[in-house]
Amino acid sequence: MPEPILQTKGLEAFYGDFQALFGIDFEIHEGETIAIIGSNGAGKSTFLRSITGMLKTQGQDIQFLGKPVGGATAHSLVKQGLAMVPEGRKLFPSLTVEENLMIGAYGRSGSDWTLETIYDLFPILKERRHHGGTELSGGQQQMVAIGRGLMSNPKLLLCDEISLGLAPIIIKDIYEAVPKIKATGATMIVVEQDINQALAVADRVYCFQEGRVSLTGTPTTLTKDEISAAYFGLEAEGAQ
Repeated sequence: MPEPILQTKGLEAFYGDFQALFGIDFEIHEGETIAIIGSNGAGKSTFLRSITGMLKTQGQDIQFLGKPVGGATAHSLVKQGLAMVPEGRKLFPSLTVEENLMIGAYGRSGSDWTLETIYDLFPILKERRHHGGTELSGGQQQMVAIGRGLMSNPKLLLCDEISLGLAPIIIKDIYEAVPKIKATGATMIVVEQDINQALAVADRVYCFQEGRVSLTGTPTTLTKDEISAAYFGLEAEGAQ
């Protein structure tokens, strides 16, 4: 099998003296979509912050495209092809939809994702392209955040809690775009509390619990009991 596009080995992370991650082993290959599930405080967002350079880590703990990047700055990782759709969307309120999307294209290489392909993915954004970010609904803002991440033509796209705070019908619309993104050959990590949404789009799943990997597998082989036990830190029914 080819080398993983991203791999962590024994990854630890700290907030001051507080340890948030304990020896995370993780890998994702080109073209895969991996879901990371877990309850609040499980370490999911900390993991993303670590691999995007927002938290200091050891150099060899994280490898991206076959090179150690632990301790690299966030902006250098973006240039290498790592893009983040952050929790809470974090649009620039003074910019229009189109201007927010174009921010994602700054300094990129390649042209797989353009304004037109983003508008094909989310047609409502073309209608609202001259509107300010704060004039959009929460779901439309999330579409802009995803589009902005794609506009950098990332080798790996990280999506942090993209369903958070949205109504179920809007979540459905957002997640309907994920298979279309996957069909382009995109490699994605989706961090999500909504287990059903995560399992529906993932090729493989990692469950985090109290800063550790409590379960990994594929949506087709993992049972509901195994997932529930790993999610809540309980003993699975029938476990040896």
